[in-house]
Amino acid sequence: MAKRKAVVAVVGRPNVGKSTLFNALAGERISIVKDTPGITRDRIYADVEWLGHAFTLIDTGGIEPDSRDIILSQMREQAQIAIDTADVIIFMTDVRQGLVDDDAKVADMLRRSGKPVILTVNKVDSYEKQIADVYEFYNLGLDEPWPISAAEKQGLGDLLDEVLKHFPGDTGEAEEDESPKIAIIGKPNVGKSSIINRLLGEQRLIVSDIAGTTRDAVDTRVKRNGREYVFIDTAGLRRKNKIKEELEKYMIVRTVSAVERADVAVLVIDAAEGVTEQDAKIAGIAHERGKGMIVAVNKWDLIEKDNSSVKEFTKKIRDTLSFAPYAELLFISAETGQRLPKLYDTIDAVIENHALRIQTGVLNEIVAEAAALQQPPTDKGKRLKIFYTTQAAVKPPTFVIFVNDKELMHFSYLRYLENRIREAFGFQGTPLRFIVRERVEKGS
Repeated sequence: MAKRKAVVAVVGRPNVGKSTLFNALAGERISIVKDTPGITRDRIYADVEWLGHAFTLIDTGGIEPDSRDIILSQMREQAQIAIDTADVIIFMTDVRQGLVDDDAKVADMLRRSGKPVILTVNKVDSYEKQIADVYEFYNLGLDEPWPISAAEKQGLGDLLDEVLKHFPGDTGEAEEDESPKIAIIGKPNVGKSSIINRLLGEQRLIVSDIAGTTRDAVDTRVKRNGREYVFIDTAGLRRKNKIKEELEKYMIVRTVSAVERADVAVLVIDAAEGVTEQDAKIAGIAHERGKGMIVAVNKWDLIEKDNSSVKEFTKKIRDTLSFAPYAELLFISAETGQRLPKLYDTIDAVIENHALRIQTGVLNEIVAEAAALQQPPTDKGKRLKIFYTTQAAVKPPTFVIFVNDKELMHFSYLRYLENRIREAFGFQGTPLRFIVRERVEKGS
C-alpha cells in the first residue's frame, strides 16, 4: 500500500505572504491575496510535487497570538489544527516588517509542537542588500532563516529541498499496512464519533487505541469476524463560539490528512439536514484521491418517512455527488444501531472492489464487445481504434487503453466504456481511473 503523503503547513502572522507562497508552490492562484489581515479564503490545501516527492500543502489563516477578537482567535484554533496535522511547518516572517514580538510568540507555539520548523524570511528581493535584516531572525532560536521572495519565486527550490529533508521516513508503516483503513469523514456534528462508538460497542473487541495524526483524530483498531480494521475518526472541534463556516473549511484539512491514509472513506450525512455543498466538497477529496467511498445517511430513524423517502433522498445525493455515481449508499442510525452491521459488509465489499484486478484477456473481451455494440467516435473520416486494454494498478483500479489517436477518445465514449466495465465486474464503491495512450499501428 502506498505510504501516506507528507503534510506541510505554512504558518505565520497575517500579511507575511503565506498565500503568495502557497500559490507559487501550488502553481495556481488558489488563495485570495489581499492586504487585510485574515483574508485568506477558499481553497486551503493543494497537492504539490518537488523532485519526485508529492506532499499536501496547507495554507493557514494569519496567526495573531494575543488577539481577543473572535475571528483571530478562531484562526489560532485553525492554525493549531494545521500544526497538529502537519509533518513539517514552514514558519513565514517578513523582512520588511522586521522581527516583531508576535513572531516570537508564534515561534514559541511552534516550538511546543515538537514538529520540524523551517524558518522562512519572505520579501527578500535583494539578498545582498537585505542579508543583515535576514540575520536578525536568528534571534528566534529556530536555526537558520531561509530567505525567499514568494512574489518573485526566488529561493523556493532551496526552501523545498530543506522541507524534504524533514519528511518522515518509512518507519513503522509497513507492519501496520495490512489492516484496511477506513476514514469516517463529514461535517462537524453529523454523528461520526457516534458511529464509531456504536461499531465498537457492538463488537467490544477494541484491540488498541493509537493516537492519530491530530489532537482529536484517533485511529481505533477493531476486530470483527477475525478481520482487523483501523477506523480513522476526523471528529473533534466542538467549540461553543465557533464560526461555523470557518471551522467547516478547516475540518477539510483534517479530512485531507485522514483520507490520504485510508483505503475507504465513509462520508456521513445528517438525514435531517440533507445533502449539502459542503458534503460534496468533502466527498470530492476522497474522489480526487481515488479512494473507495460509502455514503452513510445517519439519523435516518428521526425522519418521518413514506414510501418514496429513500428514493427521493437517494436522488438528491446522486445529483449533489454526481461526480461519484459509484459510491455505495446506506441509510443508518448510530443511535439505534439500525443497519450498522450492513456498514461492515459494505466496507468489506468496497475494500475488495478497490483492490480488484481483472485478467487482461477477459478485460479485452469486454472492451471489444463494447466497441462492437457502440462504434467508437470518428473525426474527419478517421475512426478511433482500440488496440488493447490492460489494468496497470489497483487502489483504485487503473486501466491503460492503447489507441490509434487519443484525440478521438471523447470523454463520453470513455464514460461508456467505464459503464460497460462496471456492468461486467461490479466495482461498486470504487472510482476507476483510465489512461489513454497512443500506439503506432503496425505497418503504417
